[in-house]
Amino acid sequence: MGAEMTDTVEAEAPTTTRMNMIQAINSALEVAMARDADVIVMGEDVGYFGGVFRATAGLQAKFGKRRVFDTPITEIGIIGVSIGMGAYGLRPVPEIQFADYIYPALDQLVSEAARLRYRSAGEFTAPITVRSPFGGGIFGGQTHSQSPEGIFTHVSGIKTVIPSTPYDAKGLLIAAIEDNDPVLFFEPKRIYNGPFNGHWDRPAENWSRHPAGEVPTGYYRISLGTANMVREGEAVTILAYGTMVHVCAAVVAEAGVDAEIIDLRTLVPLDIEAIETSVRKTGRCMIVHEATRTSGFGAELSALVQERCFYHLEAPIERVTGFDTPYPHSLEWAYFPGPVRIGEALKKLLKDA
Repeated sequence: MGAEMTDTVEAEAPTTTRMNMIQAINSALEVAMARDADVIVMGEDVGYFGGVFRATAGLQAKFGKRRVFDTPITEIGIIGVSIGMGAYGLRPVPEIQFADYIYPALDQLVSEAARLRYRSAGEFTAPITVRSPFGGGIFGGQTHSQSPEGIFTHVSGIKTVIPSTPYDAKGLLIAAIEDNDPVLFFEPKRIYNGPFNGHWDRPAENWSRHPAGEVPTGYYRISLGTANMVREGEAVTILAYGTMVHVCAAVVAEAGVDAEIIDLRTLVPLDIEAIETSVRKTGRCMIVHEATRTSGFGAELSALVQERCFYHLEAPIERVTGFDTPYPHSLEWAYFPGPVRIGEALKKLLKDA
């Protein structure tokens, strides 16, 4: 999807096959576990059942119950045990079944995992990769649809990764597992089974699903901190991640706007150079994310763009986000940043162009 900017990809074999995001994540875990016996997969229902979304299907049968195992329903325990494992040489990949359930583990993540390298002067690290489905689009309501990524970008010592394609999901997950610091790996469940053809503002039963693209079957990694230019353009820069990358691409294609779309891929570390280069070229910037507006990551992006590109901006920065409300069930499609709101923001940005 588009030209990669400053990507570092190392591949062992050129063989590819079509995968959706679930399949790509499963493949990443299988490849990482086969390469390194210290990689452990753990979480609620990840073993025999293969996970609620089947991301870990077949892994227990292949690697055994000592390396792929179910945990009690205790998020603080899952993360606490993972930190201990990581401190003593393992590379655990715990799954939090839904991102909404991660809050009980905040203290372990913020006070322990994120600080361990610093407080031990490098004697210990926490090489854990916390996988979790996030965002809406499946009628999950307020307790299964939240987007808490902004909370973790505020915490020094944690890296935050959000893929938008199967190719990126596999390469970024392998890189996250190999990283020596804790990584929050949020997976947009709305596109688990592939991007959708149109109808981004309609319920799921009206969408047609399809595999999302070719993915190498073997080992490769995408360096954390590299953005992906999905579409080149001259009129406006659109910054997005996860599901919103596909929504923005659909809107731009339908509107015929010469927009440059940048998929951030990792929020921390952030590819600020790619953002700055694009905004300096286009002179306009729109930021789109599903999370609530106030203190969302879009606010940080807006501040960075203003600080670094002020004299190049030809219009105020626009943000299109979720609303500052609990995630609604019946009004899910009004809450989502969809074609109407994104289109209106584009018109506003380009009004005097």
